[in-house]
Amino acid sequence: MIQLEHIAWQAPGGFSLKNISLVIPTGTYAVLMGSTGCGKTSLLEILCGLRPPTAGRILLNDRDVTHLEPRHRRIGYLPQDLALFLSKNVREQIGFAPFLQADPEAASLVTSLATELGIHHLLDRQPDYLSGGEKQRVALARALAARPSVLLLDEPLSALDEATHAEAAELLKNLQTRHRLTVLHVTHSRREAELLGQMRLRLEKGQICPEN
Repeated sequence: MIQLEHIAWQAPGGFSLKNISLVIPTGTYAVLMGSTGCGKTSLLEILCGLRPPTAGRILLNDRDVTHLEPRHRRIGYLPQDLALFLSKNVREQIGFAPFLQADPEAASLVTSLATELGIHHLLDRQPDYLSGGEKQRVALARALAARPSVLLLDEPLSALDEATHAEAAELLKNLQTRHRLTVLHVTHSRREAELLGQMRLRLEKGQICPEN
């Protein structure tokens, strides 16, 4: 479950998020829409712990994580630019979190996720030699390797061509079900929202409202 209680945040010289309260039930695939620059990415970063809110509380599965470091929140985050490490191969990308946490099952987890996402044959390849769809799958595997209960996706399908888009959307639905994730997916696409969103929301003038 994702629960925001009266969250506020002010961008320097720009927009603000005002008194945002929201509950996304456990296991729900929620989609958040809104115009460019309205604060959707900032809201995801507040949830992740990359930006501190100026007011309010963040609860994940009934646990107050407002002041916890990102690594202690059990969140998987897929930023819009994917943020792959340029100097690491696919195996190292996926294994970043579990090896950092000295997870004894790190190696088998990397293999399992790579197989699940169809990128096992790419494990020794560098990011420069991956297609856009392959990079997306690597970034997803890396997010899932942290064993999250919550997955945050920032425009995850925006860089994909039409042929790859439908396949990637189906992959996200299947991953959410198999890993029992609560998902918050940011998009500009109404088609994506209708296809994936069990719960559809809009961020408008710094506040959350249901999407019609």
